Amino acid sequence: MTKKLLTTSLLGLSLATAAGAAQAEEITLNAVSFTPKSAVVSHGFEAFVEAINEKFDGELQINWRGGPEVMPPFRLADAVRNGSIDMAMTSPSYYSGLVPSATASNLSFKTYDEIAQTGYLDLMTEVHAERGLHYLGEIPASPVKFFLFFKDEVTGLDDISGKRIRVFPTILPFVESLGAEPLVLPMGEIYTAMERGVIDGFAQSNLGWVDQFEDVVNYYVTPPYYRAGFNVLVNPEAWSELPEDLQARVQSYLRDELAPEIDESWNDIIATGYQQMDDAGFQEVELTGDDADQYLSTAIEAAWDKLAEDVDPELHAKLKAMLVD
Repeated sequence: MTKKLLTTSLLGLSLATAAGAAQAEEITLNAVSFTPKSAVVSHGFEAFVEAINEKFDGELQINWRGGPEVMPPFRLADAVRNGSIDMAMTSPSYYSGLVPSATASNLSFKTYDEIAQTGYLDLMTEVHAERGLHYLGEIPASPVKFFLFFKDEVTGLDDISGKRIRVFPTILPFVESLGAEPLVLPMGEIYTAMERGVIDGFAQSNLGWVDQFEDVVNYYVTPPYYRAGFNVLVNPEAWSELPEDLQARVQSYLRDELAPEIDESWNDIIATGYQQMDDAGFQEVELTGDDADQYLSTAIEAAWDKLAEDVDPELHAKLKAMLVD
């Protein structure tokens, strides 16, 4: 082999080796959640991060930097869109101003599997792309429902009217339709607002906070309403750094394998939440018969009517068919 040919061969081998190393380089996405790492409601995202990091070790790692202490929850979606962070796990209602239709996923009593079979995930991918976000999928918590909690006694629907109730945006139309006065506040401000009498009650699930609220809560209303689910948003530019094959495998893994498992993993956590309410002495105010039917129908119809004001009629009809009908 001539010296020139040998040099050319070595150069080609060097370039090929460098290309292979570049392809094999592990990609890291920095993520922030709308809840603290230690919060019970972060259970699903913790499972997601651990599973992704294990399954795609050597290809992709998610660096979960933290929650509200890193960035205010209501700013997460915009931060993902402008590239301040690569990924966020957030409540759909926390970015309803940017993607109003995202809140529809809460306005249902269906399970994740039932919703996934309707084409909802693909539709949300398209809708989010129009707003400069990549919708990776949902961290579902379908068995997790929401309640109204109060310090002072309520005996029925009439007693709820006129109350000042903390809500997140998705629940606002429902509470307003009950004749109450809704006030949007982050979860971290609920206790202080109750303690100071700024609010009379609040809308929330029963996960992980009960033992801290014993002195400001005495009653909760049933039946519970809606379903919980938290969206994983990725900055499109950061997402594009993943090879297309890896993109497809990560997204499919979350949507088709991991999300159904997470959706079924909440039962013990929910049972603990109920036990904590019992231990704290919270008294159930159970609506029955027509009152219960009216309560749940108001929860659904008020929210969907409000959503109709914010989204295209065709999109609204598609979403309601997927999530309610």
